[in-house]
Amino acid sequence: MIGLSCYILADTYFISLGMGADGLAALNLAIPVYSFIHGSGLMVGMGGGTKYSIRQNQGEPEEADRAFSASVLLAAGFAVVFFTAGLLLPGTLARLLGADGAVFEMTATYLRVILLFAPMFLFNNLFLCFVRNDGAPQLAMTAMVLGSLSNVVLDYVFIFPLGLGIFGAALATGVAPIVSMMILSAHRIRRRCRFHLRRFLPKARLLGGICSAGVPSLITELSSGVVMIAFNAILLSICGSVGVAAYGVIANLSLVVIAIFTGISQGIQPLLSRRYGSGQRRELGAILRYALVSAVMIAAAVYVVTFLWAGPVTTLFNSEGNARLQEIAEAGLRLYFIGCPFAGVNIILSVYFASIEQPVPGQVIALLRGFLVILPMAFALAAAFGLTGVWCAFPVTEAIVSAVGLVLYRKARHLPPPLPESLS
Repeated sequence: MIGLSCYILADTYFISLGMGADGLAALNLAIPVYSFIHGSGLMVGMGGGTKYSIRQNQGEPEEADRAFSASVLLAAGFAVVFFTAGLLLPGTLARLLGADGAVFEMTATYLRVILLFAPMFLFNNLFLCFVRNDGAPQLAMTAMVLGSLSNVVLDYVFIFPLGLGIFGAALATGVAPIVSMMILSAHRIRRRCRFHLRRFLPKARLLGGICSAGVPSLITELSSGVVMIAFNAILLSICGSVGVAAYGVIANLSLVVIAIFTGISQGIQPLLSRRYGSGQRRELGAILRYALVSAVMIAAAVYVVTFLWAGPVTTLFNSEGNARLQEIAEAGLRLYFIGCPFAGVNIILSVYFASIEQPVPGQVIALLRGFLVILPMAFALAAAFGLTGVWCAFPVTEAIVSAVGLVLYRKARHLPPPLPESLS
């Protein structure tokens, strides 16, 4: 997941070098759409992978194949929607996201390419989740990392030697999932693949169950996009496009940290689902504890680095040496990243519940941190404390939701586990 987050981080770095603050602002305005695409793929992949793993370990291979087939159908449906938007609506979306002037054309260009490559992103996320749940996590990791590296290399080639500008940055990002899927194809070539397409009449209950189990992953990604849109609007009113560019630095670095927590949660999902499906319930708590401790320790290390080296980190993305951008981003990094430990706890808890077929608590956590608390908190704190309030909205929200999540976990421990679908 660190590798996957480098899609956007590489774009941020090379666009800042090649196109300055306008390019950085355009990228930040377009990132929410990428989050919607990526989140839809994760929802289908994580939800379908959870169903697949549980059914396989309950000795129901036909039901497991139906989960895969239904997931492919859902991914294809989302792909049609995003691809059509790429053909018809990139300019409209750019205006809705707040792009104007010199930033408009760059935003629309980036959106068009990303949306046209949406089918690649969706099916890459789907196959990554199923390969990981099918006993080949190393192959899934290799595919993600090499796909990311190809994006970084192509970013440089397309933007600088070929001079393709922001179109080149978007094209490099779109090629990366193709590289990843080529590597993932080794799972089927080596004949280790246990999931297969089956012809069957998809039932609303199965499609809904896949989406329900994957909703926390979707909301985690969607919330990044929605929060960016809200923060961009607030920052435009407070300090103009330079504030949006400064937030672009903070938001893109936070995507890397959030990706670490998402990676931990994706890593424990097959372990949890496998043990849940085979009836080994006692091990679930131990896996969760390992994940939470790992997330908090990583978050603490990240915050120390961010606090001590906020200046040099910001300078990497401030190629024009804009003093105001530097000042805003440094202060924002030190406040915003206080929320990282709490964010890690929330992301892991939401996936934990989904992995053991208790989706409702996971959905509550995801909705609270993604929309219901963060948005009113951002506007309220911005009105009360200005720019400082904007940066504090994230840590305050994550801390509140962590407390709620731990209460939900304590309550869920006393509930009887749901019956397998075949018995209920």
